[in-house]
Amino acid sequence: MERCDPFTLSDAASRYLLRCQAVARADAGHVWPILDAAFREYGLPRFFRSDNGAPFASVGAGGLSPLSVKLVQAGVTPERIQPGRPQENGRHERMHLTLSRDCADPPARSLRAQALRFEAFRKLYNEERPHEALGQTPPAAHYAPSPRRYSGRLCPPDYPPEALVRQVKRSGEIKWRGRYVYVSQTLAGQPIGVEQTDEALWRVTYGPVELGQLRPQGGLERPRRSRTRAPGPSQNQTSGD
Repeated sequence: MERCDPFTLSDAASRYLLRCQAVARADAGHVWPILDAAFREYGLPRFFRSDNGAPFASVGAGGLSPLSVKLVQAGVTPERIQPGRPQENGRHERMHLTLSRDCADPPARSLRAQALRFEAFRKLYNEERPHEALGQTPPAAHYAPSPRRYSGRLCPPDYPPEALVRQVKRSGEIKWRGRYVYVSQTLAGQPIGVEQTDEALWRVTYGPVELGQLRPQGGLERPRRSRTRAPGPSQNQTSGD
């Protein structure tokens, strides 16, 4: 028997299921091509909500993983639910329960057959299955692609003129006031922004993601939680798992 893990991607507002595909491994190398293709087809969301596990997040500064770095480079802000609070992504989690019941109980006899089940489920879920929260209408009646078009080009984030930009070295460090400060090896080769918040503190960011603050005594003090949460479900937000 072969293991088959689906990767799912949905629009937070309409519940429209953008992708439901089997992946050999749930890592950046396998998941990013699916995201890239979905963004080309449907446009870019402003926020991408996920749990705190791989490949979406890490225990490093800002919770950034190689996949979430690519999201920032594409122009999407990663946001993560609170650890142990799956209800914060409840719409997506409820879809998973339906998916498991309809497609994996019992599973198909082959990966190809299972993949066909996933695609049939996506079509049924989007175009026929009524949702109580949508007035007993299907997601397709409410979904509209994002107006933010995506060319496939990944670019480093921009910073305001007042920010000092530092390049992260291969070691994961930046040079700051004559000393080396470790930030994150995930960001090796990437530009980060450093902005003064008061006389003694400097805030460090990678695009919209806060990495921490530089202290006068040296070192990066990381925030208790990355401050990139979206205000609530909207058509500017996509959920993945």
